[in-house]
Amino acid sequence: MRVAIVTESFPPDVNGVAHCTLETARHLVRRGHEPLVVAPAAAQDPAAGRTPPCPVVRVPSLPLPGYPQVRVALPGRRLAAALVAHRPDLVHLASPFVLGVRGMAAASRLGVPAVAVYQTDLGRYARTYLGAGTGAAWRRLRAVHTAADRTLAPSTAAARELAEHGVPRVRLWPRGVDSMRFHPARRDEVLRSSLAAGREVLVGYIGRLAPEKEVGLLREAAWLPGVRTVVIGDGPSAPGLRAALPETRFLGRRTGDELARLFASLDVFVHTGPYETFGQTVQEAMASGVPVVAPAAGGPLDLVTHGRTGLLVPPGDATAVRDAVQVLAGNPELRAAYGAAARAAVADRTWEAVGDRLLAHYEDVLGQREAVAA
Repeated sequence: MRVAIVTESFPPDVNGVAHCTLETARHLVRRGHEPLVVAPAAAQDPAAGRTPPCPVVRVPSLPLPGYPQVRVALPGRRLAAALVAHRPDLVHLASPFVLGVRGMAAASRLGVPAVAVYQTDLGRYARTYLGAGTGAAWRRLRAVHTAADRTLAPSTAAARELAEHGVPRVRLWPRGVDSMRFHPARRDEVLRSSLAAGREVLVGYIGRLAPEKEVGLLREAAWLPGVRTVVIGDGPSAPGLRAALPETRFLGRRTGDELARLFASLDVFVHTGPYETFGQTVQEAMASGVPVVAPAAGGPLDLVTHGRTGLLVPPGDATAVRDAVQVLAGNPELRAAYGAAARAAVADRTWEAVGDRLLAHYEDVLGQREAVAA
């Protein structure tokens, strides 16, 4: 099968869309298919990342105002020319909004079916960064997803939101996790002790540092006796967070096996963002055998079983975050039980298994197109 993946982001960018697209391309190659990726030009030299598993066509882009790490594709003919040259059987639209809209139009002109993957709550992003534009963002999202043969949502909350906005033909497709890399055996007591700096419990957030992540909700937990909080990641909110969380240690961006050791060396993982369509770092913490505190909203509702693998708290409530951390900090047996249950819950959610589910969606869409043509 020849698949054109049109994505709004691709490595060396570091975000959920880029990572999921990379894993999708890898799986297609492993299964003997022929993917092509079309993505905006990266903020840094693409050679800074790993060698991609398939050909990648870069289109000109500009940085998003207020968030230069995010690139927005510029109009041009490169995408359409790439699709014509690749002759795809199917077009995969990863979090379509700018480049993806043009990818959908090109697929329609070529008479090729398209699968659109909903991954980013762009309506809330518009409100967060622009102070307005939620309605316009959803009109654009609704148009591209309605034109697609199928929309794949990463969680039940995301699927419900899409349905409420009038998007048809929605199916579930979750995200995978590298359960060999993110593993309890990666726990490093020497690393943990150096980060805890004499405190009994190490609590961490790992992810992008951006306004919609609401990492400042750690502020009350950071003052709990015996608790050391660490933040791992980078983004436009980093300077303000460093000032707002003086008791928290900031480690910057980490990747690969080093990141896996940091995950596994935490005693509690706290995710604060209430707008996640899935919550990949929550799943990576669970695979690492770490109990999770997360908001009872969006993707974490599918991942965290309250009172079994972690604790769900009201979104945007710093006191609730503090209280949940305090419960886990004071009970090492409970942390161990939640961590073991968390690992068991996600260990089989490999990228291979999730990739095969994606291929089943592809085959279903192609079969429906063939039936209509017949």
